[in-house]
Amino acid sequence: MKKQHIIILAVVLLSGIFTTFYLKKVQATEPAASLSQPPVYVVGDVVADFKLKNVDGKMVSLANYSNAKGYIVVFTCLHCPFSNAYEDRVIELNNKFASKGYPVIAINPNDPNAYEEDSYANMQARAKQKGYAFPFLSDETQAVSKAFGAVRTPHVFILKKEGDKNIVQYIGAIDDNAQDPSGVTKHYVEDAVNNLIGGKPVVTTTTKAVGCAIKWKS
Repeated sequence: MKKQHIIILAVVLLSGIFTTFYLKKVQATEPAASLSQPPVYVVGDVVADFKLKNVDGKMVSLANYSNAKGYIVVFTCLHCPFSNAYEDRVIELNNKFASKGYPVIAINPNDPNAYEEDSYANMQARAKQKGYAFPFLSDETQAVSKAFGAVRTPHVFILKKEGDKNIVQYIGAIDDNAQDPSGVTKHYVEDAVNNLIGGKPVVTTTTKAVGCAIKWKS
């Protein structure tokens, strides 16, 4: 009986040692795996400037807007019904806030090979047809879209200029009703920009973006 007890005890101890070793090995490898995921912007982060091609063929960066107080960065496209439903509201946001220091910067993040509607030529035609008074930029490499952490179209990031820095103040949806503009009860972007213009903190800083998933290059 004593030998059996000793054998059982030895097995238990060895099992415990092996389990501890295995867990430590897994934990040691987990951080390395997480490091492979690129960081994305969250509220409070400083956004690195970028340079993307506008529909007029010129390269545009945030630094071009020396008099801006901030920006309404909208990741949007042409094929998505949600983007189309919000198009006039994006135009209205620029009409309302560009003169107050918060212009719209629209960016198409999609791979045009996935949807031909999102091609650069179609972007040019749409901007001309609708009379966009704001840039409509093509993120050909998708690097800017990934850095922001955009996942859907439309997806909005409001930035505030503080010195030479552009700081994220809001991330999410334009409002709470994609289908029916007359049924909107919460104007997330409009309220956030009004807060910033009034020198107040943004009350609602994040909401869930509702729209089509961005089509990434394989």
